[in-house]
Amino acid sequence: MSQDQHGDLSAFSMLDLFRMEADSQTQILTDGLLAMERHAGDAAAVEAMMRAAHSIKGAAAIVGLQVVVQLAHGMEDSFVAAQHGRLKLTPERVDVLLSGVDLIVQLSRLDDAGAEAWLAANAAQIDQTLNAIARIADLPELPALPPAPAPMSAPLPPEAAEPQVPVASGLAGEEAEAAAPAPRTATSTGAPAKAQAQNFDKLLSLASESRINAHQMHPFVGALQRFKRNQSSLFSAIEHLHEAIARSADPGLMEKSLLALQKTQPLKQFMLEHIADIETYERRLLAVSQGMVDEVLALRMRPFRDGIHAFPRMVRDLARSLGKEVQLEIEGEDTLVDRDILAKIESPLNHMLRNAIDHGMEGPYERIDAGKEALGTIRMEARHRAGMLSIEISDDGRGVDLEKIRQSVIERKMASPAMAAALSPGELLEFLFLPAFSLKEKANQLSGRGVGLDIVHETIRQQNGTVRLESEPGRGFRALITLPLTQSIVRALVVDVHGEAYAIPIVKVESVVRVPQAAIHTLENKQFFELKGEHLGLVSAAQVLELGEAANQAEDLPVVVIGRGKQSYALVVDAIRGEQSLAVQAIDPIFGKMRDISAAALLDDGEPVLILDVPDLLLSIDKLLHEGGLHQLAQAGHAERRKAKRILVVDDSLTVREMERKLLLARGFDVDVAIDGIDGWNVVRSGEYDLVITDVDMPRMDGIELVSLIKKDLHLHKLPVMIVSYKDRPEDRARGLSAGADYYLTKGSFHDETLLDAVADLIGDARL
Repeated sequence: MSQDQHGDLSAFSMLDLFRMEADSQTQILTDGLLAMERHAGDAAAVEAMMRAAHSIKGAAAIVGLQVVVQLAHGMEDSFVAAQHGRLKLTPERVDVLLSGVDLIVQLSRLDDAGAEAWLAANAAQIDQTLNAIARIADLPELPALPPAPAPMSAPLPPEAAEPQVPVASGLAGEEAEAAAPAPRTATSTGAPAKAQAQNFDKLLSLASESRINAHQMHPFVGALQRFKRNQSSLFSAIEHLHEAIARSADPGLMEKSLLALQKTQPLKQFMLEHIADIETYERRLLAVSQGMVDEVLALRMRPFRDGIHAFPRMVRDLARSLGKEVQLEIEGEDTLVDRDILAKIESPLNHMLRNAIDHGMEGPYERIDAGKEALGTIRMEARHRAGMLSIEISDDGRGVDLEKIRQSVIERKMASPAMAAALSPGELLEFLFLPAFSLKEKANQLSGRGVGLDIVHETIRQQNGTVRLESEPGRGFRALITLPLTQSIVRALVVDVHGEAYAIPIVKVESVVRVPQAAIHTLENKQFFELKGEHLGLVSAAQVLELGEAANQAEDLPVVVIGRGKQSYALVVDAIRGEQSLAVQAIDPIFGKMRDISAAALLDDGEPVLILDVPDLLLSIDKLLHEGGLHQLAQAGHAERRKAKRILVVDDSLTVREMERKLLLARGFDVDVAIDGIDGWNVVRSGEYDLVITDVDMPRMDGIELVSLIKKDLHLHKLPVMIVSYKDRPEDRARGLSAGADYYLTKGSFHDETLLDAVADLIGDARL
C-alpha cells in the first residue's frame, strides 16, 4: 500500500501497517475465492489471489507472525495448483481456503501482549486448518472445515451475518471480531473514526456559515441599489433646478447651479462602478462558499461497496449452511453514499439478505422442479435517482404467499375477514413490517421472531427514507429502499408557524396546497377537505407544536400534506416560504430528544430554523385525535366573514342527521353535524353557531344534558337550542324546556316545513 493512498504512515507501528495490509489483501482473497466458486477457471482471479497471498506472506515474515506465513504459503501453493489445472476449487475446498483467510484476519488483530497466550489456546484448531490447506490438493472433496478458532465457545454458527469469536485469554475485544473480512483501513476503529466525523462536522459547519455570510451580502447590495435610485432622483431634481435657473437669467445663480450639476457626474459614475464591483464580489463569494460546502460533502461520501463488501461472503456461507446454493450480484458499487448513512443501513441490508436466503430462496432440487436453475440469485443495486439514493434488493425465489399473510392478519385479529379480503397486495405486504409479525410457524436462529423487517423499517425511517415491498409468488421478491444521499444537507420546505420558521424534509412532504375555507367540512369535531378523491384531516401546526391558537385568518389556508395512506394529514401553517438546502446541525444533547424536532439549521439569511421530525409529528397528531382536543381551523364562523347563518345538527341517526342537514342547506344555511352529545359539545365550543338542533336519546351524552351544558356556559347561554325528538309526552316536553331548550319539536309530527318554520321562528332566514 502506497503512502499516497494512505497519507503519512510514519505514526503507525509495523504491526499496524501489517493489519492494514492484511485487511486489504484478505478482501482480495475473499472476493477471488467467491469468483472462482461461481466461475471456475477465472485466470485473473487466481493471479490476483496469488499476489495477495504472497504479499501477506512477506508482510507477516517482517512482523514475525510465522503462523500467518505458513497459512499464506499453503494457500499460495493451492492457487498455483489451480492456475496449472491440477486443483479444482470446489465449494468444499473454497470452505477450507476461506477458513484460512478468516484465521489470517484474526491473527492480524492480535497485539503483542495477548498473542502468545491466544496462539497456545488455539494451537489444535490452527494445526487443523494448516493441515487441511496442506492436504487440499490430495482430496477431491472435503467436508466443511470447523470455523476459525474460538476456544471458549461452540463452533461458530455459519448463519451469523457477522460471526463473532468470544474473547480468549489475553485477546482484546477488537481482536475477537468477525472472521469475515474486516474494514480495509486502519482509521475504521472507533476513536479515530469518531474524531474524523467530528472534523467533518466542524468543516461543514464552517462552510455553511461562510455560505450564509455570502447570502447576507444580498440585502446590502439591495440597499445600495435603493440608494442609487434615490441618488438618481436627486440628480434629476438638480438638473431641473439648473434648467429653471437658466431661464431666470441670473448669472450668479447660473454659475452655482452649473457647478453643482458638474459635481454630480463623478458621484454618479462612482456609484455605478462600485455597485458593479460589489455584485461581482457577491457572485464570487457565493460560488466559493457553495464550492466549499460541496467539497466538504464530497469528503463525507464513500462508495457503496465500502458498506457491503462482506455481503457476498455472508450470503454464500449462510446459503451453504442451509443446504442452498445462492449467489449475490451487486450493481452500482461505485455509487457514492454519505458515510453516516452507509454505516446505518448496513444492518437493514443484512437483514434483507438473510430474509431472502431463509424465507425466499428454495433448495436446489425444489428450484429444478420449478423449472429454475439450481443456483439462486439475489441482486442488490444502488444508484442515484432524482437526488435520492435508491437501493433495490431482488431475488428469484418463491416470493411471499399473500394469502398466508391475509390469513395471519385475520388470525391475529388485526382486521376482520371482510376488511382483510379487501386489502391490496401492497397493503398486505405492509404487515411484514409490524413487530412480532412472522409467517414462520417456528423460530430458528435466523428468523421467525418477527423482528427482522421491523428493524429494517424503523432504521430506514430514522434516516428519512422509505422502503416498499413487492412480491410475485413463484417468481421472486423485491424491496425498494429510498434514502437521502446525505444527512448533512437536507432539502426542506420552509414554513412559518406562529411567527417562527420551521423546516419539513422535502422527502416527507406529499403535496402542498391552498384550501379554501368553504371547502372545509366538520364531522365528529374533526375538520377535513377532499384532495384527489380522498378525505384529508386538517390539523393546526401551531397546536401540534404547542405554540398556541392558529393565527391564520386568510380565505385560503396554506396546507402541507404529510404521511402516507391512512396516516396522512394536512398540516395547516401560517405561510409557505419555499424550498431551501439546509446544513443540518445537531441539537445539543443537553436538551435530550425534543418532541417533534429532529435537528436545527440556519436559513440563507442567517435565521435559525428547527427541522421537524415528521414520524414523531404524526404520533403527536394521533395523540391529539384520540384526546379529542383539535382546534377548529375554519374561520368562516366569524360574523364579518360569513354570508349565512350557521346551524349545528346533533343526532345519532345518520338518516335523520342527513335529512335535516340537506333541508337546511337548501334554505341557504351553513350546516355542521355531530353524531352524539359529546361530539356536539366539543363542536359547539369550537365554533360560532346561530342555532343548535339536537336529538334527546343519544349515546355518551343525551340531548337534555347537552342543552343544560350550553345554557350554563358563560359564552353559549344565549345560543338558541331546538330539540327534535320522538318523545312527545308532556313530561318529556317539559323536561326539555326546563333544561333550557328554546323549541321542542316531535318527530312524530315532523315534516319539512315544520322544521324550517321552527328555525325561522328562532333565528329568521339564512342571511345575516
